[in-house]
Amino acid sequence: MSATEVVANMPLHSATVRVNKHKADWRGWKFMWPFAVVFVFVFIVPIVYAVYISFFKKQMIGGTKFVGFENYARLLGDGQFWSSVGRVALFTCVQVPIMLCLSALMALALDSMKLHGTKFFRISTFLPYAVPAVVSTLIWGFVYGAKYGLVGSLNDFLGTDIDVLAPSVLLASIGNIVTWEFTGYNMLIFYSSLSTIPHSLYEAASIDGASEWQIVKSIKLPELRGSLAITVIFSIIGSFQLFNEPSILQNMVPGNAITTYYTPNMYAYNLSFSGNQSNYAAALAIVMAVITMAIAYIVQLNSLKEQMK
Repeated sequence: MSATEVVANMPLHSATVRVNKHKADWRGWKFMWPFAVVFVFVFIVPIVYAVYISFFKKQMIGGTKFVGFENYARLLGDGQFWSSVGRVALFTCVQVPIMLCLSALMALALDSMKLHGTKFFRISTFLPYAVPAVVSTLIWGFVYGAKYGLVGSLNDFLGTDIDVLAPSVLLASIGNIVTWEFTGYNMLIFYSSLSTIPHSLYEAASIDGASEWQIVKSIKLPELRGSLAITVIFSIIGSFQLFNEPSILQNMVPGNAITTYYTPNMYAYNLSFSGNQSNYAAALAIVMAVITMAIAYIVQLNSLKEQMK
């Protein structure tokens, strides 16, 4: 009797295939719950609490009172708030393109394999990012000093009167500090993206007679689109959160060039801790978060459209 006949003569119930229904496996969540707990209490709970207190107002008489959207309506007509928003917007539009262009050029120089001392160059450009922002701002503050710093020494030597902490150029001086801090970080993102390109593609382009500029234009720059979107979003978020650099320089700059509302974060900090207006500061923080998320979302959409072409 053949195997086919044996199977055909088998009882129907014995040929039935039993499917084992496994229960849901929750072992992965056992590894996730420590992070989830920290994330909820450090990130979600503060945001919910900030939204909650933004609908209240502290009064001298009557204590805390529910005012609805009064804080947000007041914010729309607050000239100091919009002045700080305009300042960081100008800072973002000028500083971010300069920083990302420098980062891309450094990454292309490293990827060209024609730069001597590649490891030293890569470490030295990333090193400023490892320095805390407070420390780097203090260093640059003493460098900028017109009396006792490096700028002051150059003025004495050259007989000039340059002041890089003057109100007219102060924002550019802060931009120089931020560029020094984050250029190496963005350079590594670009360089890691270029490292994924197979070298056989370069060899094929060279055999076809492509020059170095043609390889950069047709192969390397298109590869940087994805990482460019990431760096732009991170840089925009960081620029709108500008706080450490102007706060540290506030005591080093003569006069009142850096006001308490120089940036939105400084304004919120001073409202909350110096002005005893934590409810209004919470509304300010929520509005700035919405503005930043909206801009980042627009940048991401434009990046996806470019990548789909």
